[in-house]
Amino acid sequence: MKLRLALITIGTLLVLTVAHLKPWQTRAAAAAELAVGYLPVTCHLTCPVTDFATKTTTTGTRFQSQRFTEFPTVVEALKARKIDATFILAPLAMVLREQGVPIHIVYLGHRDGSTVIVPKNSTARSLRDLKGKTFARPSRFSNQYLVITKLMEDEGMQPDDINFVDMPPPDMPSALAAGAIDAYFVGEPFAAKAELDGTGRVLYYAKDIWPHFVSCVLVVRDELIAEHPEIVRDLVRGIAESGEWAERNRLAAAKVAAPYYRQDQKLLEFVLTQPPDRVSYRQLTPTDEDMEAIEHYAIKAGILKHEIPLGDLIDRRFIPDHIEPAAISVAP
Repeated sequence: MKLRLALITIGTLLVLTVAHLKPWQTRAAAAAELAVGYLPVTCHLTCPVTDFATKTTTTGTRFQSQRFTEFPTVVEALKARKIDATFILAPLAMVLREQGVPIHIVYLGHRDGSTVIVPKNSTARSLRDLKGKTFARPSRFSNQYLVITKLMEDEGMQPDDINFVDMPPPDMPSALAAGAIDAYFVGEPFAAKAELDGTGRVLYYAKDIWPHFVSCVLVVRDELIAEHPEIVRDLVRGIAESGEWAERNRLAAAKVAAPYYRQDQKLLEFVLTQPPDRVSYRQLTPTDEDMEAIEHYAIKAGILKHEIPLGDLIDRRFIPDHIEPAAISVAP
């Protein structure tokens, strides 16, 4: 009898403990959260803005932006499924897809927003003036490199006329100031930083070489698309609405992003306003024309082996038909 009573008591305590912990609620909360990778470049601005928005508004999913400082680390996290969604270089997304990594491009990060910088006292007036010089790029798989490949072709230059080096974007301004490199091409605000520091000047805006330039895309692993399409839909809608809000509230967007980026708010304000079309967060649906142009130059640069069928690369099902600005309130 005592043994039976003891077993009943233990069973009751276990039930109460489980009820107190509410494990089913824990699983539900986890399913309603998604970490999204980004680098502190304005090409990825809508990621932290969406994070901020979901802290203050009621949404189906809580999006948490996860900051990285270089793309190789992002790739490893994506491959290991430590993250299921991230902003990443467009050509790099293509390379990963070619390698069999199960991802699809579901949206763009931006339009334009990258700049070629040379030392302030440089006499260079065109890319030809950089022949034999050391030129930093974010990655061999960056669209910045493809734009320069296109420009070299336009100007009759050979692939080995410039010494390209890969460098994390945050390191580029200081490398230029130290004389370790002669030029760099990067997503903002790391170009504008050299301008404001008085060590660099603009040689080209990406939009002047390749109108409506795209460097980064939002990719999602296929498992997330298959298992939780509602989360993917919520993510794309959130990014789209954050982009529209940022377009209409550029100074407020700089204020929101600065703590996420760990950068000076005035630097981000400069990037988003000088000039105002330096970077755009509208028309972010990836078009066939966008991807075909990137694939063309990626093959020419030896990054891709062959064209990837666009159906294997892009999934546009989650893009909203109508985009309103996100309901974001930023204190003065």
